[in-house]
Amino acid sequence: MRLALRELRRRPGRFAVAGGALAFLTVLLLFLGGLLDGLYLGSTGLLRSQEAELLTYSDDARLSLLRSRVDPEVRAEVEAVDGVDTVNGFGVALVAATVPGEDELADVSVVGYEGGAEGVPAPPTEDFVGYADRRLEAFGVQEGDRLGVGPEGLEVEVVGWVEDTSFLLQGGLWVNPATWREVLGSSRPDAVLPEGTFQALAVGVESGADPEAVAAAVDQATGSTETVTREEAVLALPGVREQSSTLSAIINTTFLVVGIVVALFFALVTLERSALYAVLKAIGASSRQLLAGVVVQAVVVAGVALAVGGLLTYLLSLAVPPGVPVQFEGERAAQVVVGVLVASVLGSAVSLRRVIKVDPADAIS
Repeated sequence: MRLALRELRRRPGRFAVAGGALAFLTVLLLFLGGLLDGLYLGSTGLLRSQEAELLTYSDDARLSLLRSRVDPEVRAEVEAVDGVDTVNGFGVALVAATVPGEDELADVSVVGYEGGAEGVPAPPTEDFVGYADRRLEAFGVQEGDRLGVGPEGLEVEVVGWVEDTSFLLQGGLWVNPATWREVLGSSRPDAVLPEGTFQALAVGVESGADPEAVAAAVDQATGSTETVTREEAVLALPGVREQSSTLSAIINTTFLVVGIVVALFFALVTLERSALYAVLKAIGASSRQLLAGVVVQAVVVAGVALAVGGLLTYLLSLAVPPGVPVQFEGERAAQVVVGVLVASVLGSAVSLRRVIKVDPADAIS
């Protein structure tokens, strides 16, 4: 093992090609992971923030929040179902907003809500004030700004911040239901909703009740709704399931490439070292010790590549425009680190057979 580390110190250039390839693959993995997280988190924050276990839509909406309509009479039927604990209406309007001092319009999802959203304060008592998602900071939004929302430029004052509440990659602006209806009506006159009508209901179930059984009971009682779990509603959003599966497949394939790169590199290195390994075995080194040296070198090379790749990713992220949905999460970075190290160890282990087959007699032939 000491010989392996000494070779790394004295001949680092020998490992530069493999290290450079692994650093490039690390950047690719981190960016793919950041894109996957950015697309998922930026599209689903509104639904994931709901504290209720169930979401109720009109049955003709096909789980589309923008097409759904739930009127007060249906809501009353939902509230009367056994097992239902809380019911909060909510809806969203996707609009553009002008930001004071900025030339670029901000993409905003104006959310009207009655409560029950994790990390979001109670709805403002005043009209035309709201809590902005931190995502909007990239567009220059600051607390105290008056945003010109929608085609009519309705002014909504930002009075605080919330996090991870975006919808379909548009930063959330959480307002009371009256303000939301004004914004929705100004941007989509064909979608004006009367007071008490929402696009969907967040339905909390009583302790000990089965959410799926309550969902079935709600739909049976109303005859005009489709009630699903929060997780099902998230996956029903346009593109979420397809994006996640596609990018996850690419990421897993990239991990496989990492293992192949390491395997090919150390297979060649082992072939070059055959005579050296024969000498080491002749003086008492075991196959296990030799293989341990190979694995240590693979881990060190991968560790350096991860550090370089991480630094390059950070520098590149500074140049990413706010419109690109890349979001770097610590959990994803940890998965990349562990994945690259494991793939490197497995790749280096491919040379196990060649190391074991080295004959000490070759050292004197």
